[in-house]
Amino acid sequence: MKLPCITGHLKCLLLLLMLCLSVLTINPVLAASGDEQFMNALQQLTAKKFNQKSQAISEIENSRHSQVKPVLNALLTGNLYYRKSDKVVFIVQKQDETFQLIDVLSDQQVAEVGKRTLKKISINNTLRSQLRSIIARVDLSDPNADVRRSAVQDMMKDMSLDAVNLLQEQLVIERSEIVKETIQVAIALYDIKSDDKATKLNAINALGDSVHPEANNLLKYVVSKDADGNYVENDLELRLAAQNAISTVETKLKIYSFAETLFFGVSLGSVLLLSAIGLAITFGVMGVINMAHGELMMLGAYTTYVVQLLMPNSIEYSLMVAVPAAFLVAGFVGILIERGVLQFLYGRPLETLLATFGISLILQQVVRSVFSPLNRSVETPEWMSGAWEINSALALTYNRLYIIIFSLIIFALLILILKKTALGLYIRSVSQNREMAKAMGVRSEWVDALTFGLGSGIAGIAGVALSQLTNVGPNLGQAYIIDSFMVVVFGGVGNLWGTFVAAMSLGVVNKFLEPWSGAVLAKIIVLVFIILFIQKRPKGLFPQKGRAGGN
Repeated sequence: MKLPCITGHLKCLLLLLMLCLSVLTINPVLAASGDEQFMNALQQLTAKKFNQKSQAISEIENSRHSQVKPVLNALLTGNLYYRKSDKVVFIVQKQDETFQLIDVLSDQQVAEVGKRTLKKISINNTLRSQLRSIIARVDLSDPNADVRRSAVQDMMKDMSLDAVNLLQEQLVIERSEIVKETIQVAIALYDIKSDDKATKLNAINALGDSVHPEANNLLKYVVSKDADGNYVENDLELRLAAQNAISTVETKLKIYSFAETLFFGVSLGSVLLLSAIGLAITFGVMGVINMAHGELMMLGAYTTYVVQLLMPNSIEYSLMVAVPAAFLVAGFVGILIERGVLQFLYGRPLETLLATFGISLILQQVVRSVFSPLNRSVETPEWMSGAWEINSALALTYNRLYIIIFSLIIFALLILILKKTALGLYIRSVSQNREMAKAMGVRSEWVDALTFGLGSGIAGIAGVALSQLTNVGPNLGQAYIIDSFMVVVFGGVGNLWGTFVAAMSLGVVNKFLEPWSGAVLAKIIVLVFIILFIQKRPKGLFPQKGRAGGN
């Protein structure tokens, strides 16, 4: 009774097997047929008549082959040839007296031949226009927004009615705001040359909504005068509309310029925070003026360089390894400095200053002996390269953006360590009242060692961040040690929130002063301000609490 049921199941399994085999068989056939269609269209390019070449170009586009763009680019730039003997088409790269033949399917070099064996596929202006339109269509369908935007910018150079129609179609389906803006500017650049006043007026209004450089330049051209002193645009209404649009654009540009300066100020403040936060801990808890703090940052930067040397094929992950490695290296050196030298100098701040200054010179010389005095370049991972382009007037570089986020994470982790761990409790107790902490059984000497190691380790992490902004060299730390001390003193010795506020404030003020005073004078102005501020408020913005805060 069950045999028919079993037979039915067997038939179903057999049908599924045949279906799978058919799919596996059809896919190569489809691929082969796609290559064949593409190659047949390429062969038609060898025809003498331009209308036949035009038809061949259309068939190449319709083939949807992956090599459509390279082939059409080669044809447009005059690098597409065919071999006279068999009319096989190649992309050609000229090398001295020979021609390197690149196979159009594999994109690999197959031979080197002389010029006489080849014939160039010629095109005229009509075909050039057709090629540009097709290449633009291919680029506009690319999933990468940067490629689409670049295609629109290329089309701006030679706008035509066909290009406008193509861009209007793309505008309906485009999702990227910055690409949309570029498309609108390109269409307006075409419409503003129209003989129709209403079309011109709409184009001017559209350009007024954009901060693209081409839009601003064209609006200024509309209200400009020629060599004879006559207005380029005779219509008063159009000139007034253009003038209003220019005012709108300039207002937007000022806002975006302010935002960009603020971003650079916060990024500088993040670097100052990373470089000063370790110093704030050691200075606040131990009263040690550590002039070797900059060299601990330098060790962190060189640790990043060594990590990248050890893993050259994994640069993308090198920083993830370098951060803990730099913390351990700089922290270990910091503990050695504290146990070997500083523990004998507590209570004598001038001696600690001289001792740590001597240690800084020793560390610099050691690095020069091991790595040479020359600067070393640390590679930036791809995910930190480039910029986040919000619009044509505002772009935020990824390396600075990640450093801001990184510094905030380190700051939050340090706050958690000081507030939620036993070590943090010991550090706070020793910083507020060392003698009382000793009386309660806290081993202040080990707290000093671990505190100095923690502060040194954070300095090493700061060096990792600095390696992404500047070259790594023996003098790297010297550029930041004075700024670090200014941040600590301004914010309040031993207060992390004071260090945060001071670092961000000084970073932003520096960047807003630099455009009109210059970088050096801006630093001098900030230094003078801090000197005057300390005269009125010696303990900084947020003075330390506790009995020891008055010392």
